[in-house]
Amino acid sequence: MQELIQTKKIMDDERKQVIMEILADKYCKQILHNTLEKPKSAMEISNEKKIPISTVYRRLQTLYDAKLLAISGSINQDGKKYFLYKSKVKSISLHCDLEVTTIEIVPNLSHVS
Repeated sequence: MQELIQTKKIMDDERKQVIMEILADKYCKQILHNTLEKPKSAMEISNEKKIPISTVYRRLQTLYDAKLLAISGSINQDGKKYFLYKSKVKSISLHCDLEVTTIEIVPNLSHVS
């Protein structure tokens, strides 16, 4: 059985600009890739990718604001809140012919639990 891949075309120029800036940032790309399969905490991302924790938190906020990252939270046994982050995108395609920039996003359907 063949799976139909749904893509979402980005039309808004401001959103296109934000996505292009994210794609140019190595930390944002590492975080999206690292959280593709399962949700992870900021500390896990920092340790696994060797990114300073303050940088991880800044990029997580950037990705969340751009609607490319899902956040789920819980409270551990000690009563402390913790958050897990998961990529909402499986891939991003960019085509630029100097006049028109086309961006298509393939959603990460595994983020919907």
